[in-house]
Amino acid sequence: MTITIRLKRNGPYLIGLEEADQVVILDPDGNPCVPEAGRSIALCRCGASSTKPFCDKSHRRICFVDPPLPEAVDPPAGPASQ
Repeated sequence: MTITIRLKRNGPYLIGLEEADQVVILDPDGNPCVPEAGRSIALCRCGASSTKPFCDKSHRRICFVDPPLPEAVDPPAGPASQ
């Protein structure tokens, strides 16, 4: 099974409702963080949420902007291509 996590531009990581039942989120001590039932999961990326690891839309208040994506890099050449 593939679980898709989508980056919302200038916002949270989104895990769709279909995949949400397949995801377990643990805090640093190994305790489960339980998302709201029956909803997609939105995980904070801006660091300002008061409900971490979940998004509380603080990214809007602080005007969070995505960092630039790294440039694409060609994979290293394997032994067959040398």
